[in-house]
Amino acid sequence: MDTPPIAIPPLLIRNILTSLFIHADKSLLNLSEKYKPLQLLHCLLVSAFLFLLRLLPFVFPSLNPSDPQAFDYPLKPPKLNNYASATAAAGGGGDSGIARAMSQLLSIVNDIPVSSRKYEVVRSLAERLIDENLSEGSEALREVNCSVLSAAFSRALSQLQAAVVDRDRTGGDVAEGSGEGGQREYRKVGRVLRAVRYYGDAALTRFRKAREEPGRWGGSAEKLAAEVLWLAQKMAACGCAEEAVGKWASASHLAWLALSAEPRLQGSLVKVSAFLFKQARDLGRAEEEDEDEVKKEQQRQTKMKMLMSWLPLLCRASSGTDEPVLNMRQRSELERVLEETIEMLEREEEQENVLSLWLHHFTHCPSSDWPNLHACYARWCNASRKLLLLQ
Repeated sequence: MDTPPIAIPPLLIRNILTSLFIHADKSLLNLSEKYKPLQLLHCLLVSAFLFLLRLLPFVFPSLNPSDPQAFDYPLKPPKLNNYASATAAAGGGGDSGIARAMSQLLSIVNDIPVSSRKYEVVRSLAERLIDENLSEGSEALREVNCSVLSAAFSRALSQLQAAVVDRDRTGGDVAEGSGEGGQREYRKVGRVLRAVRYYGDAALTRFRKAREEPGRWGGSAEKLAAEVLWLAQKMAACGCAEEAVGKWASASHLAWLALSAEPRLQGSLVKVSAFLFKQARDLGRAEEEDEDEVKKEQQRQTKMKMLMSWLPLLCRASSGTDEPVLNMRQRSELERVLEETIEMLEREEEQENVLSLWLHHFTHCPSSDWPNLHACYARWCNASRKLLLLQ
C-alpha cells in the first residue's frame, strides 16, 4: 500500500519478465540435464537475467521504493543529519548547541574519506570538543558526550557491517560445489559465473557512484573499524563503555562475517575486540556491592555474548608476521582478560559453552596458537570433576 503509483508499471514489468523467464527456463533446464553444452548456456542465461534484475533498480529508481533517495526531487536540498534529534531523545542535553555541533562533526568524520585533507581537521576538532567537555567536570557535559558518542558509535558500527557485507558479496568466490557439483564441467561454469559476477558488480558500482552522495557508505571497512575503536575509547573515557560493549557484543553477524574477511580487516576488528574485552571484564567491578541483581544479570549476559561472538575471531584472525596486530605483552594481557571474564560467568554450563567454542576454533586453526586458554580449560575441568564427586 505504501508503494507510489509511479512504481507500479516497472514492478509489473519486472514480475512479468521474471514469470516468463522461469517458465522458459524449465524446458532449458530439462534439456541441459541431457546435453552438457547446454549447461553452460543455461548458466550464462541465468547469470545475465539476474544481472539484469540487479541493474533495473538503478535504471528505474522507482523499482526500489525502500530507497529514501529514490523519490527525491533534483532541486530538493539534502536532508540534515538527524543526530540532533537522536541525542535529544537520548537525554543529557541532546538538544543543546554543543551536542548538535558534536553530532555534525562526528557525522562528517564518518562520511568523508580518510585521504581527504579535511579529515584530520574535523576529527581533531571533534576530539577537542569531547576533551573540553570532560575537563569541565560537569555531569551534564559528560552526559552530552555519552549520548552523542553512543549515537555515533551505533552509526559507525552499522556502516562497518554494511561495508563488510558489501565486500563479502562482491569479493567472495563462487563456490565450485561438492559431490556432483564438484565435477569438472561445473568448475568451468564456476569460472564463467565469477567473470559475469565481476563485471556485473563493476557496472553496478559505476551506477552507485553516479547516484549516491560522496562518502555515503562512510569509506572503507578498515577506516570504519578504526573509527569504531576511536569512539569506543572516547566512550570509555567518558564513563559509558558499557554501551559500546553491549553494541559490539550484539554484532554477532559482523563477527561471523569477520571470520572470512581479509587479514587486514581482521586485524582492525581484533584491535576493537581486544579493547572492548577489557572493558567487558571491568563491568560491575567499581560498584559490585551496590548494583542490583537485574543489572548484574544484564552485565553477565553481555559478557557471555561478547565471548560467544568475538572469541572465534581471536582464534581465526591472521596474526601477521611482518607487523603483528598485537605484541606479545598485549596478547598475554588479553589472555588474562579472557580467562578472568570466563571465570566470572557463574554458571558452569556457560563456561563450558565458551571453552568448547574456544577449543573448536583453536584446534581448527593450525596457523595460530593464540589465545592460549589451556590453563583456564584445565581449571574448569577440575572444577567440573569436583562438582560431580560432591553429588
